[in-house]
Amino acid sequence: MYDLQCQWTHPDIPVWNHDSKTKTCFSCMCFPDARVRDYPLMQSPVHMTSILLGYIVFAVYVGPRVMSNRKPFHLKTPMIIYNLSMVLLNAFIVYEFMMSGWATTFTWRCDLIDPSTSPQTLRMIRVAWLFYFSKFIELLDTVFFVLRKKQSQITFLHVFHHSFMPWTWWWGVTLTPAGGMGSFHAMVNATVHVIMYTYYGLSAAGPRFQKYLWWKKYMTAIQLTQFILVSIHISQYYFMEKCDYQVPLWIHLVWMYGVLFFLLFSHFWVQAYIKGNRLPAMADKVKQNGSTSEPLTVVTNGKPLQNGNGHHYTNGKIFMGKVKEV
Repeated sequence: MYDLQCQWTHPDIPVWNHDSKTKTCFSCMCFPDARVRDYPLMQSPVHMTSILLGYIVFAVYVGPRVMSNRKPFHLKTPMIIYNLSMVLLNAFIVYEFMMSGWATTFTWRCDLIDPSTSPQTLRMIRVAWLFYFSKFIELLDTVFFVLRKKQSQITFLHVFHHSFMPWTWWWGVTLTPAGGMGSFHAMVNATVHVIMYTYYGLSAAGPRFQKYLWWKKYMTAIQLTQFILVSIHISQYYFMEKCDYQVPLWIHLVWMYGVLFFLLFSHFWVQAYIKGNRLPAMADKVKQNGSTSEPLTVVTNGKPLQNGNGHHYTNGKIFMGKVKEV
C-alpha cells in the first residue's frame, strides 16, 4: 500500500476509501494534491481563471481596439525565437512523459492514477505541471496576432482552445497529478505541437524556407489525427472487462474533449478546404510569418494562406474572428 500522507483541505469533495483489491490508497485525494501544492499557479483556481479571463478580454476586445489606429508590429525575430523555443519545450515534455511511464511501466491500456511519492511518479507530476504551464506560454500566439493586426486569425476556435485547455488541466493536475491513462492526450498534444511549432518557426524565418513547408496542407489532418488517437485510447475503458480507474469522471471528460475538438476542427476542415469560405475574398498579397496552434486559414478559393497571414483590417472591430469595418 502507498502511505502518502496528505491533508484534506476541501470539504466539498469526498475522501476516497481504501481499496483492498488494488492495494491503493484512495484517501489521498487532496485539494490541491499535496505533491503539487507548491507549484506556481496551483494554490487556487482564482489565479489561473483570472489570467484566462484577462486573456479573452484582451484577445477579443482590448487588444484589437488598442491596435486599431496603430501600424502592425514586425516581430519576425521574436516569433522565430518563440516558435523554436516551443519546439524544444514540447519535445522535452514528450520525452518526460515517455520516461515517467508511457515508455517504461505503462501498459497503454488501464493505467491507474498513482498516489505514491516514488521518483518516477514525481517525475510524471513535474511533466504534467509543465504541460499545464506551457498552455499559458501558448497564449503568446494570440498576442502576436494582435500586435501584428492579424485579427482574422482570432477565431472562436482559437480563443476557446487556448483558454479551455489550461482551465481544465488545472483541475486534473490539482486533484490527480499522476493521472495514468488520463495523461495520454497530453503527451499526444505535445507531440503534435512539436510538429506545428516547427512549421511555424520555419514559416516565420522567411521565403528561403518555403521549399521545406510542402507539408503545410497536412497540418489540420495531423490535428484531427490527434483527437482520433485520444478518443480511441480512452474509449478502451468502456470495453475492458475490468478497469478500476479511480476517477472515471476524468475518462468521460477526456473522451468528450477528444470528440468535441474533433468536431470543431472537422468543421474548420469543411469550411476551409471543401467549401473554401473561411474568410472573405481578399486582394491582399499572401505574405509570410506567423504563429498559432490553430489550423491554417484559407481564402475563398480554398488555397491556404501562410500561418498568421489573414487580412490586414485597419480601424476595425473584432468579435471572435469576424471583423467589421467602421
